[in-house]
Amino acid sequence: MTFTAPVKDMQFTLQHMARWDMLTQADAFKDVSDDLVAAILNEAGKLCEDVFAPLNQVSDQKGAVLENGTVRTTPGFQEAYKQYTEGGWLSLSLPEGIGGQGLPTVLYSAFADMVSAACMSFSFCPILSVGAIKAIDGAATDEQRRLFLSKMVSGEWLGTMNLTEPQSGSDLSNLKTKAEPIGDGRYKITGQKIFITYGDHDLTDNIVHLVLARLPDAPEGTRGISMFIVPKIQVNDDGSLGVTNDVKCVGLEEKLGIHGSPTCVMSYGENSECYGTLLGEENKGLQNMFVMMNAVRVDVGLQGVGVAERSFQRALAYAQERVQGRPIGVKSGSQVPIYEHLDVRRMLYSMKALTEASRAICYAAAVQHDLARHAPDEQVRNSAAARDGILTPVAKAWSSDKANDVTSLGVQVHGGMGFIEETGAAQHMRDARITAIYEGTNGIQAIDLVTRKL
Repeated sequence: MTFTAPVKDMQFTLQHMARWDMLTQADAFKDVSDDLVAAILNEAGKLCEDVFAPLNQVSDQKGAVLENGTVRTTPGFQEAYKQYTEGGWLSLSLPEGIGGQGLPTVLYSAFADMVSAACMSFSFCPILSVGAIKAIDGAATDEQRRLFLSKMVSGEWLGTMNLTEPQSGSDLSNLKTKAEPIGDGRYKITGQKIFITYGDHDLTDNIVHLVLARLPDAPEGTRGISMFIVPKIQVNDDGSLGVTNDVKCVGLEEKLGIHGSPTCVMSYGENSECYGTLLGEENKGLQNMFVMMNAVRVDVGLQGVGVAERSFQRALAYAQERVQGRPIGVKSGSQVPIYEHLDVRRMLYSMKALTEASRAICYAAAVQHDLARHAPDEQVRNSAAARDGILTPVAKAWSSDKANDVTSLGVQVHGGMGFIEETGAAQHMRDARITAIYEGTNGIQAIDLVTRKL
């Protein structure tokens, strides 16, 4: 089944639901016209339809594998990533001061929506790197910025988030990974992390890990967590690659879905020496982590939007082709496509409505994020920041919950064939399930909304 990027739906959502006009009224992006937006979305649609969408089912059947200590991604991912970076898509909304294009975050959100629909397993790779870039941009020293930012913004190197440990999941207070200063500005990192998305891969020459760890004299609990930049390959003073760091993927998780996305068990300093540099202040690692997490949470909501969109398109196409039964009250004559049956239409309308509502919430959050950072008026920025804070957990939780509902309906529309892997309907349901769990479970989003935002 082919995928069609829903460009017109996205444009409608931007203009009439997410309030794109608020950016214009606030003079936040004076040079971004409707024609430019349309051109970007149409070009993004071609890339997603032609390059990423054909990899979706392949990534489910031939997921990432660990071979001789190196993770090999799904066949076709390397070529797709090359086109992704050559097109400048990773830097779309990053600041011009660090080599980005300085376009609104909401445009990147629309692109992330498309990529997630086309191939969800691929989509999380650049999303996480953008979050890592924002964390480094906000807290790095001049030296760290010089060594890492330009190559990450260009996509030559990718970034990751290294938070979770076997004994420390959503509650990071029991984190055990250690960082010991060695006297030259570097720290020796030892420990293990789990659930590290794209912790290793063959897409780039280097991977920049942002690792949470404890200093020797750190306070207990979350107040004693620091963040460190730990590259897979150490970087020389001139920016060239040096010796390999002892940071390795020692296992890949066997998952329910997103098989093309490598979920790694990472080891630091197990066999030799693993070095990193402190990012930001000592014992302030959670502040940097939330820069990443807040950036990524809306993107996870957009993954929900994307997989729901793909599930709806597949279910609609099947319902229009599958001939079975006759309308109520008709006892003879030709059978009709199941699209003509009222209950099937009810399910399809529900899928479409929930997908569009999720898209509207995520885009609205992104518009407020843009206003909070780019509106000239301070009062507008402050009001937008408050709305952004409220909408972020809602966008993540609502959209991922509804993605699970929509993809389940997608299986139901297919009937018995939905339970058979060859139709592809089951993959969307399996892939969608993780969105309500990672980057803060939806229960944690509720806690965040009620206790911190309201």
